[in-house]
Amino acid sequence: MKPEAAMILSAGMGTRMRPLTDHCPKPLLQVGGESMLDRSLNHVIDAGISRAIVNIHYLGGMIRHHLAGRTRPEIVISDETELLLDTGGGIVKALPHLGRCFVTINSDAVWHGPNPLLPLLASWDGIEADALMLLVPKDRAIGYTRAGDFFLDAGRPVRRGAAATAPFVFTGAQVFRADAFSDAPPGPFSTNIIWDQLIANGRLFAVVYEGDWVDVGTPKGLSLANELVAEGA
Repeated sequence: MKPEAAMILSAGMGTRMRPLTDHCPKPLLQVGGESMLDRSLNHVIDAGISRAIVNIHYLGGMIRHHLAGRTRPEIVISDETELLLDTGGGIVKALPHLGRCFVTINSDAVWHGPNPLLPLLASWDGIEADALMLLVPKDRAIGYTRAGDFFLDAGRPVRRGAAATAPFVFTGAQVFRADAFSDAPPGPFSTNIIWDQLIANGRLFAVVYEGDWVDVGTPKGLSLANELVAEGA
């Protein structure tokens, strides 16, 4: 089942990015002369997906205005101005526009290497799963200083749990079947809840990204992403 749409998660407050986000939403900050939101949308187009849902909250009017200048992909705004729904709740709100199968991608992740959606789509084809996440080894997670998120066991992610470290980091890109959210709670919640359900049922798999990745959550992360993209150019 090929993903019918993509959701660009863009509704965060950008608190750790201040003062750069005092008057600009984080997805519109630029890396390599292009907004991070546009970089994500270009990945969607290059992966052959024609519709994108973009959720908005903080300074959402600026994102609406920015997106009005794009003709591809088809864009649907999911407005969370009144209530920020977190990653899982945001996906649930957008489900009517996402179809039976879709990808999600964080607007504040920057990759250096192949389009991150391509290895996901290639591995998703024929896999017996309800979700597939894109991981990166910690040594290719530029600027990453935390303990890591997952181990891998025969293609299935295993949470770090009580271990001091884990070798893989979630990149913010994944594929979902809409059915994975059939028992989702109402209101704001994290996709961690869905992941735990899928892990327990053996329905969550992962693939490892072959390039480098930066989580652009802070001004330092933004600088590292710009350096990485400049080196690639």
